[in-house]
Amino acid sequence: MYDWLIGLAGTAEGARLATVLALMSAVAHAAFGALQKGRHDPWLMRGSIDASLVVISAPVALFLVPWPTTTTFLILLGAVVVHFAYKTTVALAYERAAYTVVYPVIRGTGPVVTVLAASLLFQEHFTALQWVGVACLSGAMLLLALRNMAAEQVDLRGLKIGLIWAAAGGLMVAIYTVYDAYGIRQSPDPFTFLAWFFVLTALDFPILAAVRYRRTGAPGGLGSLLRRGFVGALIAWVSFGGVMLATRLGSVGEAAVLRETSTVFAALIGWFILGETVGPRRLILMGLIALGAVMVQIGG
Repeated sequence: MYDWLIGLAGTAEGARLATVLALMSAVAHAAFGALQKGRHDPWLMRGSIDASLVVISAPVALFLVPWPTTTTFLILLGAVVVHFAYKTTVALAYERAAYTVVYPVIRGTGPVVTVLAASLLFQEHFTALQWVGVACLSGAMLLLALRNMAAEQVDLRGLKIGLIWAAAGGLMVAIYTVYDAYGIRQSPDPFTFLAWFFVLTALDFPILAAVRYRRTGAPGGLGSLLRRGFVGALIAWVSFGGVMLATRLGSVGEAAVLRETSTVFAALIGWFILGETVGPRRLILMGLIALGAVMVQIGG
């Protein structure tokens, strides 16, 4: 399977598969975000997800894929630092402000920085139409955050702090997307990189969550927390694994932009599954996000 996958890189078939993987990642990431919404403390929820990730991924890393080379292992250690920073900024943003406000900010600020970084590091240059698509998608996401903010009872101080952390989280999304793309391209076997990535980057938050659990317990119920953590770990394999494979096969910038259509899927999940009101403004903004993603695809 490895040889077949590597053989697709840089081909038209590989680009189509990268598109499918990026969109699959977007759907999974929307579900991943909805899973973390509301019921449980964000630190405990992330710790539960990461603990399950270690349990699920360790057998794959130890017994089913080749061992990482020294270079791959060093890159993976860097990924531990990058993803710890990302998870911390997201948890702080969720802690301070409403999920529906900070999530679009996190996802909306990432694509612009990612595309710029991919241009510098991987020599992937967007056309004018693709840049218009990025502006359309990111702008609509930020407007969606403003629209959701108007529907919340706002604690101004908490909102400002939450938005600062959300913007930092968006920057970390761009950093980890480019860094992970570099890592999986450098690894002799992409599945080795993925398996060890999920083990090593998931070791930190279970420790933080255990310390927090001793202090606060598990509001919302320990059983629910553990069940959601296990489901979240399965979704994370699809979400993060899908987008990393997409960046291995195709354009890093295009994969990053397509993945941010997760905001549309998150709104649809909220509408059809969680019973949330969408309204005409949100529908229009969701349409603009989708339009931006289409422009990026057809403009390439």
